[in-house]
Amino acid sequence: MRFIHAADLHIDSPLRGLSRYDGAPVDRLRNATRRALVQLVDLALDEQVNFVLLAGDLYDCDWSDFHTGLFFREQMVRLGRANIRVFIVQGNHDAQGVISRQLPLPENVTTFSSKKSETVRLDDLAVAIHGRSFPDREVPDDLVPLYPEPVHGLFNIGVLHTSLTGAMGHDTYAPTSPGVLMAKGYDYWALGHVHARQVVSEKAPRIVFPGNLQGRHANETGPKGCELVTVNAGTVEASFIELDVVRWHQVTVQLDGVDDVAQAAEQARKALAAAIAGATTLLHAVRVNLIGQTHLYELEAEQPGTLAATVQAAAQDINDCEVWIEQVRLAISSPIDRAQAMEGQDAIAELVRLVDELAADDAMLADWSKQALGDVLAKLPAEVQADAESDSLPRLDDPAALRSLLADAEATLLARLNVERANGADGRGGR
Repeated sequence: MRFIHAADLHIDSPLRGLSRYDGAPVDRLRNATRRALVQLVDLALDEQVNFVLLAGDLYDCDWSDFHTGLFFREQMVRLGRANIRVFIVQGNHDAQGVISRQLPLPENVTTFSSKKSETVRLDDLAVAIHGRSFPDREVPDDLVPLYPEPVHGLFNIGVLHTSLTGAMGHDTYAPTSPGVLMAKGYDYWALGHVHARQVVSEKAPRIVFPGNLQGRHANETGPKGCELVTVNAGTVEASFIELDVVRWHQVTVQLDGVDDVAQAAEQARKALAAAIAGATTLLHAVRVNLIGQTHLYELEAEQPGTLAATVQAAAQDINDCEVWIEQVRLAISSPIDRAQAMEGQDAIAELVRLVDELAADDAMLADWSKQALGDVLAKLPAEVQADAESDSLPRLDDPAALRSLLADAEATLLARLNVERANGADGRGGR
């Protein structure tokens, strides 16, 4: 017996904010979740699996029209023509209380009830599949005690959308524990909700989050796909199969002591090449973090955008692979001796002392941030403020984030002051 276990397809996930990125491959990014599902169906047909398990969050939210539902249905029809059955539990994003539009699914698809747990027996395969869908987005209770008892003599599979005991970046839904799952007596738990692949238990029973089918932003990095499972005489063998068509990365480039643009470009090229090695058929979407102390900060202060353009140029030099730089984040600073600078009587010394004073007092830092940033953030477009996937905006209630922001501001100002001081010293016009 062979089956596929997948979850968190999030078909037609809105991917808000892409219009803010100049040159973004918008169509390919928006269609990535669809193309990943097509590849899932292709895999099921090629491997001639007996059935497919989908553990929740097929959709990201209520459909804007029927095109999303029709696309999913079309893929299920492809499976039905090959006599491959599909078993679905609905999760928090596609619960019956969330998805208002409905389409009848083909006969090969079974969606478990949201009112009670159910069991489907496949006696020809000696399998019993147990599941329950979410009635609404909020499910605060452990559903596992309400799942049916295992069917003696059959291979028992539980399909469940759950946060288990909690996962970073994910809301708590249908919480339970590995111990509770193990005590149920099933042979395999097909979980969904957590977007990073996680093998909770390798065997007796096997408990797995396959992760989402397609990464959707820079915090969902690395290969994405499904579990291909073979059961032979009760023995479970499973492989993770990559199905993503756009792969997200976060790449860090160390620039300590790198004071030449060409050298910085080469450092970036090497880091990018290492990150995407072995996956030449995909579109790679990369967020690049530049870190370290470098005199290139003075160049960036004088010519903003230099380092981002340098990274873009490095990406163009990657052969046999398509790379899109989603964003370049700067966490670099000028190699200045702060202790020595603080002893002076000039603007640089005054700036360093002010930064230290603010960083040492959370209340003072919060007040300063509200005065400096509050009006600016309030004037941002509504789309930017509402973009739940964006993590680029500063949080005014987070002292650690504010200190990081303050350090960036200090580095920028120090670089510009150093540039102005150098310009004045060599006769190009001080102020």
